[in-house]
Amino acid sequence: MARRAASRIHASASNRDSGQGIGRNRPVSGLAAKSTVREAAVVREIVIVAFPGVQALDVAGPAEVFAQAGGYRVRVAASRVEPLATGSGYALEPELALAGVEVDRVDTLVVAGGEGTRAAVADDGLVAWLAATAPRVRRVASVCTGAFLLARAGLLDGRRATTHWAWCDELARRFPAIAVEPDPIFVADGAIRTSAGVTAGMDLALSLVEEDLGPRAALRVARELVLFVRRPGGQAQFSAGLAAQAAEYAPLRELQAWIADHLEEDLSVAALARRAQMTERSFARAYARETGRTPAVHVELLRVERARLLLETTPAGVEAVAARCSFGTVETMRRAFARRLGVAPAAYRRRFAA
Repeated sequence: MARRAASRIHASASNRDSGQGIGRNRPVSGLAAKSTVREAAVVREIVIVAFPGVQALDVAGPAEVFAQAGGYRVRVAASRVEPLATGSGYALEPELALAGVEVDRVDTLVVAGGEGTRAAVADDGLVAWLAATAPRVRRVASVCTGAFLLARAGLLDGRRATTHWAWCDELARRFPAIAVEPDPIFVADGAIRTSAGVTAGMDLALSLVEEDLGPRAALRVARELVLFVRRPGGQAQFSAGLAAQAAEYAPLRELQAWIADHLEEDLSVAALARRAQMTERSFARAYARETGRTPAVHVELLRVERARLLLETTPAGVEAVAARCSFGTVETMRRAFARRLGVAPAAYRRRFAA
């Protein structure tokens, strides 16, 4: 597959900072060297661990964040220096073999994920290298299913962690010593960070830039890459609407979409049953069976989600937010936040407002 790759991303020291423009064959090391900040007092070395079947964006996404920040040197390492098929139509060629990594120079170790994780966790040499290397670096992070490699190396035992939402149950089942959190975009527990799927690795990398270089540097990178300046780790991996199971029965599926666009309406069971042209009892049963939620729970989750967005992105007061989201009263919104998020609206704003 590597020989048929449409393009390769090379990570060799010889072409670092080659001055090439942005293009298909732009080197990963070039990404790391070319930045808006050419000089920095401290250059932190980031080693991204890859393997056959790696998710390409798990490597390139964080690498680009660090590259744009400046003050970092990004190197890609694998068990052997050979093209790694990604399943995305091109190959990644690591700069280093794991045996060639100068561990004492490494600041942060990032373990990528992807379909190849299944085989990688059975690679005893890779797992042993991670277990031996992690205690010697300042930080360790994983992107997506890279958490399985950290878990296999025993690095997540007794810690909180996350991974792609579709694999959280499997991570918890296989490694019961880990407190798996399925909702957050990323989780920080001491020196170890784990992130959710794919693009969440860029959110995690941006948080590391903010930690190292400050919020202004993170803001500049976010603007350059057209990212959320801050999509905090405590936020959910996906929206309440996406999390809900889509109804198979067409009238209920259409009603689901209508609810999301009409949160200011009367969304009581009686009103929704009338709209669905069903009796209240039949509607409530059918809705719960088809979507996995009662109508009241679904409406509350959508209203909480809208309120969260307003608290994060607008200066509107808590009372105004409660009114705009049709909670009726501030106290009703507070109770909903306590049930769904475990925090009051004002405290949520203090933590997550951009």
